[in-house]
Amino acid sequence: MNANMRRREFIALLGGAAAAWPLTARAQQSAMPVIGFLNPYSADGQSDRLRGFRQGLAGTGYVEGASLTIEYRWAEGQFDRLPALATELARRQVAVIAATGSVASALAAEAATTTIPIVFVVAEDPVRLGLVANLARPTGNLTGINFLTAELVAKRLGLLREFVPGMARVAVLVNPANARNTETTLRDVQVAARAIGLQIQVLNATTSDEINAAFASLGRERPDALFVGGDAFFNTRRVHLVNLASRHALPAAYAERVFPEIGGLISYGSDVVDAYRQVGNYVGRILKGAKPADLPVMQATKFELAINIESARMVGLTVPPKLLSIADEVIE
Repeated sequence: MNANMRRREFIALLGGAAAAWPLTARAQQSAMPVIGFLNPYSADGQSDRLRGFRQGLAGTGYVEGASLTIEYRWAEGQFDRLPALATELARRQVAVIAATGSVASALAAEAATTTIPIVFVVAEDPVRLGLVANLARPTGNLTGINFLTAELVAKRLGLLREFVPGMARVAVLVNPANARNTETTLRDVQVAARAIGLQIQVLNATTSDEINAAFASLGRERPDALFVGGDAFFNTRRVHLVNLASRHALPAAYAERVFPEIGGLISYGSDVVDAYRQVGNYVGRILKGAKPADLPVMQATKFELAINIESARMVGLTVPPKLLSIADEVIE
């Protein structure tokens, strides 16, 4: 075989390999599992929760873009879009749906499919909600995480009262778009307020403009403190909320540690980022073959009290020694 013939064969071989490489890459890409991520809000302000979710996936060997594809469906605050978005994911035949951000996401996913596994993260009792029949051994295609925010309402209100001597009237800020969560929060806070002799004033906000309007009302009526309901929308607007509370010199209690970290006064609640990590872990385990019915609903066991001392000084409060002694994080 002369040199010219060998050269032609080598070039032909290279051409065939070059043509095969894209096909191989496409085959590998199509072989990656595709999961759905359903959320009633937008990606804005969700970086901490998404980080936890991706950490949970990575712990089971799945990395977005490398060994896994995620189809995101954000309702942009329009809860009535969730059923259609969940149906989209079901028609896309994703391997698992992570229903996050609200009970409404879990209910929408449940209604969209009885066959695709669903991993939810909710702030209420999933048995009472009808999502599962039993925490230890769920039936059907759902399992998930209950991070108990709703159940901690009374404790958080009591901590706020300890912080604010003589507190008699407290404003409660809720997001009516998240209807079920708001209903639960108001029910629990009303019961807790009556038990300790507090009057409450309910304020609603579903947009940044409505947050501004709520604080304008607070500026006129001057309650003793503010109780911010646990809600993912408020989490995405945490800088806005903390700045307004500071401007009005209003002591405020929040559901998540991320608020005191940026200047909020006090928070008490479950570690929500860790709850999202657990959702990612369950999604990964299901991709590896586990069935939802064999994965017990996990309940939060870690509760965090965070206090920002500088914020207390700014509103003229001294942190009670008892609270300092039990705080998980004290921010100077």
